[in-house]
Amino acid sequence: MSNLHEHPDARAAAELNEKVSLIKSELKKAIVGQDEIIHQLLISLLSKGHCLLVGVPGLAKTLLIKSLANVLDLNFNRIQFTPDLMPSDITGTELIEEDPVTKRREFRFIRGPLFANVVLADEINRTPPKTQSALLEAMQEQRITIAGKTYPIDEPFFVLATQNPIEQEGTYPLPEAQLDRFMFNLWLGYPDAKEEAEILRLTTGEYSAKLNKVVSGSELRVFQELIRKVPVADNIIDFVVKLVSKTRPANDNAPQFIKELVRWGAGPRASQFLILAAKTKALIEGRFTPDINDVLYSVVPILRHRIITNFNAEADGITSKEVIERLIKEL
Repeated sequence: MSNLHEHPDARAAAELNEKVSLIKSELKKAIVGQDEIIHQLLISLLSKGHCLLVGVPGLAKTLLIKSLANVLDLNFNRIQFTPDLMPSDITGTELIEEDPVTKRREFRFIRGPLFANVVLADEINRTPPKTQSALLEAMQEQRITIAGKTYPIDEPFFVLATQNPIEQEGTYPLPEAQLDRFMFNLWLGYPDAKEEAEILRLTTGEYSAKLNKVVSGSELRVFQELIRKVPVADNIIDFVVKLVSKTRPANDNAPQFIKELVRWGAGPRASQFLILAAKTKALIEGRFTPDINDVLYSVVPILRHRIITNFNAEADGITSKEVIERLIKEL
């Protein structure tokens, strides 16, 4: 294993390590608990991935994302998804403008809220597929095409979509192929009694968190490029390939319980994200090459929305998370 200080990018890696600690300490001023979620959000951000956050109302999802954007000195936009939201409401639209002198008319593009560094897509399953697709296309292509003209979205570009797991009436669940665009599917849990007491102290008094900006957009882009330079051993790549291929019921090497409970397994994008997440986790923890534990850390949030269980699993109340945990034990 390479030592951090022997690598030509050691100074940049050490700076990344220090900046991640600063980001976390700043976020603690506004957010109580959620340490694991914050760590995973930073892994996703540095890996150039996007996140789907699932949690009941009142768990500070919006506050967390807004605080993260403030600490990173990035442009932040929140889009509240509703059944009547149109694609142009988020991407932008063309308006006819008349020059007051020449009286000449021409189209001018008015940018929508998607043109930001950090976009919170609140309750993405509340809007019809047409509008969902506009967001997901922008996530994938990092550009928007209107009336034949293409408008690039500035980097860094990080989309966080939220879903409420309770109310499913009047919603439009994201198709599996669209879910695959998200690197992580993160589930926010309730705070424990100690954390909830601290939340009450912070939010029912006069306290107002003042967050300092600790990382610029240009610094973040440098760190994202640094992640790509992290070397990965062949045995780690082989482990990821073996793990992901075993989630596919049509694969001869898949365990019997996968064949019995899974309709569709994870595709190659899952393997790519597992390697990127492992690289990022290793680097922000001061190691310059990932090990098996770095891969295992992100297996559940990366595979949870990519393993589609069948009727047998649903009838027995078996979730994709339980299937993943059983697979990890077998490996």
